[in-house]
Amino acid sequence: MTDKPIIGLMLGDVTGIGPEISVKLLKRSETHQQARVVIVGDRRVLELGMADAREHIDVKVVATLKDIDWNDPAIPMIDLADTDPAGFQRGALSVDAGRLAGEVLKWMTERALEGQLDGICFAPLNKAGLNRGGFKFNDEHELFAHWNKHQGYYGEVNVIPQFTTFRVTSHVSLRKAVDLVTPERIEGAVKLAHSTLLAFGIETPRIGVAALNPHGGESGLFGDEEIRVIRPALEALREQGLPTQGPLPSDTVFLKAVRKEFDAVVIMYHDQGQIATKLLGFFEGVTITGGLTATYTTPAHGTAYDIVGQGKANVGAFAKAFQFCAQIAVHKKQKLPAAPGTANSAKTQTHEVTT
Repeated sequence: MTDKPIIGLMLGDVTGIGPEISVKLLKRSETHQQARVVIVGDRRVLELGMADAREHIDVKVVATLKDIDWNDPAIPMIDLADTDPAGFQRGALSVDAGRLAGEVLKWMTERALEGQLDGICFAPLNKAGLNRGGFKFNDEHELFAHWNKHQGYYGEVNVIPQFTTFRVTSHVSLRKAVDLVTPERIEGAVKLAHSTLLAFGIETPRIGVAALNPHGGESGLFGDEEIRVIRPALEALREQGLPTQGPLPSDTVFLKAVRKEFDAVVIMYHDQGQIATKLLGFFEGVTITGGLTATYTTPAHGTAYDIVGQGKANVGAFAKAFQFCAQIAVHKKQKLPAAPGTANSAKTQTHEVTT
């Protein structure tokens, strides 16, 4: 039992499906085979999730993580007693819910950086609620990097059964994304792809890199970023022992990945990859914040306000998120070797941050 990683489970936005799918996750025997789980949040929110899921789980409230008796069959919970569901309108954006979700994640991050948690798996949040609730970042990944005091590259990783995507740019306007396609950011995304795939147990990662422009620029006719920026950056990385294929037009690179020619695709901007991953693996997609000291995973879908309280939320993506969280935590604990050149370096440009 003690060799399994300790994963903190966060119940998500109280107004969304997070409490329901958290209970459904905790009812799965596979969850407890993969890791030791501790719930962090408000017990009343968990009870709401039990009502939604029409399931019951045995919970034992503990004061601190150090007080947990892992031989007790009840699931341990840190009850922060800060979120009364009766004070929230279900199925709607809430600034207070966003603020409280952020505070729980901050508490968990502090414990993870202290070594008391090996990973953090959280149910869906509302990014607007998080932002308006006082956490003034474009997304939770920027927030996590801030809390981790991270100095190297990091980025959002999206995993579906067919392949994994890594981003050169993420939650910025398309106009700004084009300017952010730089050799430094391409290098960071490719190195993150290699190290993450190694953590997944893939010994020889196969990575395709998407072009930016239509038809890969058509030899400069539709844009020359492939010639000036992307191809030279990939050639430099190959010389470092980090092989990739590309840049490949985005209307074909995902077909190659589906045919199992690639384990991952490095994309240039958000929707270039998200359209493919949501279309192919919506109920199994996982989002990982890659490159940080602490490990964070979550389902790739959102709070699903339209089905809150109906008992029909699908737990598939959350179960996958938990599985990956446990797997990455084991990899980190074993201190397995990373890909060449993946050490965090202040020379590598960080993900864009808006404070």
